[in-house]
Amino acid sequence: MADAVGTQQLGFGVDVGGSGIKGAPVDLGRGALAAERVRIETPQPATPEAVVDTVARVLEESGAPEGPFGLTLPSVVTDGTARTAANIDPSWVGTDVRALVRERTGREALVVNDADAAGLAEVRFGAARDVRGTVLVLTLGTGIGSALVRDGALVPNTELGHLELDGHDAETRASDAARKRDDLSWEAWTQRLTRYLRHVDALLWPDLVVLGGGVSKKSEKWLHLLDVRPPVRPAELLNDAGIVGAALLAVESTPRVGTPPA
Repeated sequence: MADAVGTQQLGFGVDVGGSGIKGAPVDLGRGALAAERVRIETPQPATPEAVVDTVARVLEESGAPEGPFGLTLPSVVTDGTARTAANIDPSWVGTDVRALVRERTGREALVVNDADAAGLAEVRFGAARDVRGTVLVLTLGTGIGSALVRDGALVPNTELGHLELDGHDAETRASDAARKRDDLSWEAWTQRLTRYLRHVDALLWPDLVVLGGGVSKKSEKWLHLLDVRPPVRPAELLNDAGIVGAALLAVESTPRVGTPPA
């Protein structure tokens, strides 16, 4: 539920990552954190129960207001249930995350894939704001996360990092982790990224591609080397994107949060 402070509308988002779980209130008018975020290390092993306990601590330590909040996971999520598990424990697969959070915290959570949350935040408030048509947001990190947004509406769980590239899973070739693992120069890595983006472009014909992850802070080293059809921009919201997107989705779907599918 959003809190109004004057004309300020607040939501709350929690972003679960492989190394840290971060949460903060979000000013939904500006798409920015309204207070300093609270970060607690992700428990190991990152089982559902241990992670949700940590999420509860983040909510408590940050003074999160009562009501629904947004929660990201490195997972495909359908109807509040985790269907895959990346950088978290395999026991997440098949977990009803919404029910587990409700039981542990007494709150309703809008559970969403982490790349989807970050992508929607970039469309509403970041590098793709005011862009009509089809926007593809890719996060280049340990793997490749993807978010596809058409005229402001999210198409969830696209998982485009798992397309085939040069006979391999694309994220094992074109992610930032692949660049580091294979000790690639920026030029060599950008050649791989160009092939990947051309493949995605042939399938989706996006009007804009936004590239996030740690490499977005170093775009001057590689952006000019890309040779692709659609315009490409580096992400703007960086580490706050997941929190912002989760809070936004929770507020916009408040009437439906916790409602069982028909």
